[in-house]
Amino acid sequence: MAEMVMKKLVVEKHLSDRFVIDSAAVSTEELGNSIYPPAKRTLRMHNVPFTEHFARQVTRSDYTDFDLLICMDSSNIRWLGRFIPQSDPDNKVHLLMEYTGSNRDVADPWYTGDFEATYRDVVEGCSKLLETIA
Repeated sequence: MAEMVMKKLVVEKHLSDRFVIDSAAVSTEELGNSIYPPAKRTLRMHNVPFTEHFARQVTRSDYTDFDLLICMDSSNIRWLGRFIPQSDPDNKVHLLMEYTGSNRDVADPWYTGDFEATYRDVVEGCSKLLETIA
């Protein structure tokens, strides 16, 4: 969801040529799976375009290939430690909600079923992230 929301925000600001936006999983649970149907419904409801997307796993090269690695929750940061330098020497790893002034996790729809709350967090976090880096 966050990848698609961020892509939409970047297009709206006419900044597409300045960003490469991708998403990757820290675990193998969803590898090869498409966007979860309730997430697709939420994106459609908010007119967020999305392409067919299949989950891939984070790789060690992601740390060097990307300027930022944005995580939805603190568990993602812990798992990410398997793929990146433990000390994050380039300060690339951040929680999305940090950009809103909060160090909390994005609401997790897997436990609550509330994809709307997740969408609100993602929009707020992505908007503030874009303000910070654009």
